[in-house]
Amino acid sequence: MSAESNFSNAQFLTVAEVAERMRVSKMTVYRLVHSGEMPAVRFGRSFRVPEAAVEQYVKGAVVEGQSDTA
Repeated sequence: MSAESNFSNAQFLTVAEVAERMRVSKMTVYRLVHSGEMPAVRFGRSFRVPEAAVEQYVKGAVVEGQSDTA
């Protein structure tokens, strides 16, 4: 699958929008992008994150130490 087809119908979010949705700081989003944990596309000096990448990241987040019983 080519890179072009990956983003052909993607909705992109700014770092601030991602931070607001995830309820974290913008710096946290920048760290995720720079570490490669969250894919992003660079437009000039700013980054845009595919909306699907945010959803996938949140779904894949694991909280250590949590159990099914309370």
